[in-house]
Amino acid sequence: MSNTELIIIAIALAMDAFAVAVATGVALKRVSPRQTFRLSWHFGLFQGMMPIIGWLLGVKVRTFIEAFDHWIAFALLGYIGIKMIREAFEDEAEELKDPTKGMSLIMLSVATSIDALAVGLSLSVLGISVWWPALVIGLVALGFTFMGLQIGKRAARARLLSTSAEVVGGVVLLAIGFKILWDHGAIPY
Repeated sequence: MSNTELIIIAIALAMDAFAVAVATGVALKRVSPRQTFRLSWHFGLFQGMMPIIGWLLGVKVRTFIEAFDHWIAFALLGYIGIKMIREAFEDEAEELKDPTKGMSLIMLSVATSIDALAVGLSLSVLGISVWWPALVIGLVALGFTFMGLQIGKRAARARLLSTSAEVVGGVVLLAIGFKILWDHGAIPY
């Protein structure tokens, strides 16, 4: 695999993380450096770890994982998306739960990196070492997550429509979940 192919794969894998980061930035409106670090670090870490895990799992479980990985990603993104939409209509006095903390962060990290697991399995089948690709994939995801948060934060400030921004963020997460199902053929064409 050439470095050009690797960069293209890494960018393609980072698109989910980028979209989720934009939605998170819109929902949060004000993104602190700490939140930026947490989300970027975790998305990059999980994107880098998943190919290694997939590579280690090897060929024997590939067909088993491929059968339902898209449903796991859909469930995690759907849960967070519905939660964001529901919280948009809750009492303003109640503080928005920070998706860059706790279980929300873990679920988003897993959901956005599940495809990287399949890449690791593919590398294993092809007999390609996983270490360099995992590093590149993780760093690209970290960078795209950082950019996505900044774009989302600026979009939320420009509109000043907090409820709408949270709903849009939730809908984007749901749309990504449905796109994953569509891409895996779980939704008929």
